[in-house]
Amino acid sequence: MMRVLIVDDERLARRELRTLLSEFPNVEIVGECANAEEGIEAIQEHDPDLVFLDIQMPDKNGFDMLADLDDVPHVIFVTAYDEHALRAFQVNALDYLLKPVEENRLAEALERVEKRVKTTPVPVSIDGEKKLGPEDQIFLKDGEKCWFVTLSDVRMFQSEGNYVKVYFNNYKPLILRSLNALEERLDERTFFRANRKYIVNLRWISHIENWFNGGLRLTLKDDTTVEVSRRQASKFKELMSL
Repeated sequence: MMRVLIVDDERLARRELRTLLSEFPNVEIVGECANAEEGIEAIQEHDPDLVFLDIQMPDKNGFDMLADLDDVPHVIFVTAYDEHALRAFQVNALDYLLKPVEENRLAEALERVEKRVKTTPVPVSIDGEKKLGPEDQIFLKDGEKCWFVTLSDVRMFQSEGNYVKVYFNNYKPLILRSLNALEERLDERTFFRANRKYIVNLRWISHIENWFNGGLRLTLKDDTTVEVSRRQASKFKELMSL
């Protein structure tokens, strides 16, 4: 049974979606909410498998709601504004439905969910306590852009004052976080603190060479180079059994 939450500020839209979902025996609706704050509370209370989430809502939109969650569930966006479609897929939502929702598209979306949920990790909060490994997926928001990111795709983190720049694919969003705080969350078997400014994903290293003053220089698979400080070089060699 798939436990579903509906978050939409339009009462009629919630009722129509509830009616459509009632035709699917494997779906249990655990609640419905009229705004983002109610949605956050309901997600914390019910821990749904899937959220049907409207984007345009008063006070706080759907993307902002996701950014405020400690644990981000699987999401299908439901909205009347198709100009948001590309942005929705930037965050790797399971699907995107336009209002009014058609029954056949809803069926396709639920089928996609059933397939993806089995193989896609549930996103976790970057602010929680659990150690984050390469298979974990986190939610990032930088201004108007949002992403669900699997940490195995992140090649490195760079300190930028009170922010951290996250390097993955062709993106480099900034998140309000210190590198020290982030280091405490990351699994040291995968993510290594090379120096005061960089944490690198060990799986992205393609070449290692000795560098000045007893340090090392790492070359990543995208040809980026990162220097390992002398103090960290001994830890790196021990970790990598060099």
